[in-house]
Amino acid sequence: MSYEMMVGLQVKDDIQYSNYREAMGSILATHGGGFRYDFKVSEILKNEEGRPINRVFAIYFENKEKMDAFFSNPDYLKAKSQFFEVSVDATTIISEYER
Repeated sequence: MSYEMMVGLQVKDDIQYSNYREAMGSILATHGGGFRYDFKVSEILKNEEGRPINRVFAIYFENKEKMDAFFSNPDYLKAKSQFFEVSVDATTIISEYER
């Protein structure tokens, strides 16, 4: 079984967000992760938490432990600090589940 999250973001700088995706891609792969879906969203019909969302994706890992290791990896945290934090206004974890 794999572990997956559906995430909504409010991306404010597409170029910096693309830099983030590029910087974290190889780190993600070494942790057994990847993206199953990735959408740019133009209209939200229902938003329970109220945070703005213009990007939705499904990110997966081999298991929850590998996900936790990825998100605490020092190289990932550096990429997040350098690119993600300046390119994203809001993050919504829509769901987490085993697949």
